[in-house]
Amino acid sequence: MSQSDAIVESRTKLQTAIKEPSMYKVIYLNDNQTAMDFVIDTLIEFFDYTPNTAHDITMDIHESGSATVAVLPYELAEQKGIEITLSARAQNYPLQIKIEAES
Repeated sequence: MSQSDAIVESRTKLQTAIKEPSMYKVIYLNDNQTAMDFVIDTLIEFFDYTPNTAHDITMDIHESGSATVAVLPYELAEQKGIEITLSARAQNYPLQIKIEAES
C-alpha cells in the first residue's frame, strides 16, 4: 500500500448535553399614572391570566411596588417586556417592565 492509497479513519464521539434554558422573571413596577385596568388587561392578553387572577396580581403590584408576573426563558421574557412596554406607550402610560434572572 503506497502513501497515496492510505485510508484515514477517524472516530468521533459526540457529547450532546441538552441544557435547560435560563429562566427570567418578568416584573411589573408600580407607578401612579398607569391605570389598573390597563395592567389587568395586559396580564390577561399577554400572559393568559383569568380576570380574577390578573386583578389579584395588579393589587399586589400596587401594594408592594412591584411583582413578578411570569418566569420565562430569556427570549420570551424579553419579547413580552417589549410588547407590553410598546402597548403602554401607545396608551401614554409610563409602565415599566423589568427582566431579571431567576435565582
